[in-house]
Amino acid sequence: MNKVAIITGGGSGLGQSTALRLADENVNIVVVDVKEETANETVDLVKEKGVDAIAVVADVAKKEDVQKYVDKTMEHFGQIDYFFNNAGISGSGGQFLDTDVEEIEKIVGINLLGALYGVRYVAEAMLKNGGGSIVNTSSSAGVIGQDSVVTYSATKHGIIGLTKSMVAEYAEQGLRLNAIAPGPTETPMVKEFFDNNPKMKESAESGIPQKRLGTPEEVAELVTFLLTSPAQYINGEVIRIDGGFTNTK
Repeated sequence: MNKVAIITGGGSGLGQSTALRLADENVNIVVVDVKEETANETVDLVKEKGVDAIAVVADVAKKEDVQKYVDKTMEHFGQIDYFFNNAGISGSGGQFLDTDVEEIEKIVGINLLGALYGVRYVAEAMLKNGGGSIVNTSSSAGVIGQDSVVTYSATKHGIIGLTKSMVAEYAEQGLRLNAIAPGPTETPMVKEFFDNNPKMKESAESGIPQKRLGTPEEVAELVTFLLTSPAQYINGEVIRIDGGFTNTK
């Protein structure tokens, strides 16, 4: 029987690339996204690879929507083996004291509360079936401080705390959680951010030892390894995938 993975933010970027990569491993996919059109696009691409997939439209900042995507998964597939807890937004790129409170609340709602709700309801379902594997998306801004993304950085530091603390509580019951910390990567979210803040793109590229942005496909390889790896002793780790960016800070 195929394993089943839920991917939030699965309509584009890291989520879509990971859905396609997991499909190559014969994993059935639940694509969660706030946009129905992009979620369905990923579902169609995944099904072309010969596995089953469904789309669930959800705002991860709303706990009832998170419960909905878990319930829909259990109704359709009856199990959850893997969870890529990935949905997130970056913000406008302004200085923190110039940032509207409404923007702060939105970023925290999607990036941090959405991740917390996801782990809360998905892990509950996983543990009823003996456990599962979760990868949370942090960021290079989750392991170092970065200007112009204060709220985003705070939420991504929080993702690491969530990952490590859940392992402390639930590893014995069969739960594995790891986090990834991507540097600047060629996703629609990052492109939009750099389009609005072109000087930051120049700064980012020059500060990466490999002198280029990462690709979603490279990140998808890491996520797939962490989710599906027979190396079950990898637990509570934060894996940087940033071309050496944070190693120079």
